[in-house]
Amino acid sequence: LMGRNRCSTILAALLLWASWALLTFEVGARLLPGRRTHTNTGELLRTTGFAAAPGFFALFGLFPGVTRSALAVSIVWMIAAMVVAVRHPLDYEHVSRAIAVCVLGFTLAFALAVVIGLAFGPSVR
Repeated sequence: LMGRNRCSTILAALLLWASWALLTFEVGARLLPGRRTHTNTGELLRTTGFAAAPGFFALFGLFPGVTRSALAVSIVWMIAAMVVAVRHPLDYEHVSRAIAVCVLGFTLAFALAVVIGLAFGPSVR
């Protein structure tokens, strides 16, 4: 059986992906739509779900000495995959708009995760 800490980590990762995907949808479809943008949440959730797959490589961060490198590589890889996953369903003509949407969505999702972590996480004394 998994410990409580591992379950909460998995739940947090799933919630971070869901918030990233939904915030990216809101930013991409409503705030920064392209001329041909016509999408729905299901279409974007499918593509961003595949884009989140490189996050699996963050598990290599469990090995001493490669923690930061594994996390950095997996985050950069996920952002690059997310750009592709956002550009196509949102029908963007230029990759620069997809990059802006992904970075903004990731920043908002990360800020949300920090706020939730501060509110509900363990206190450090």
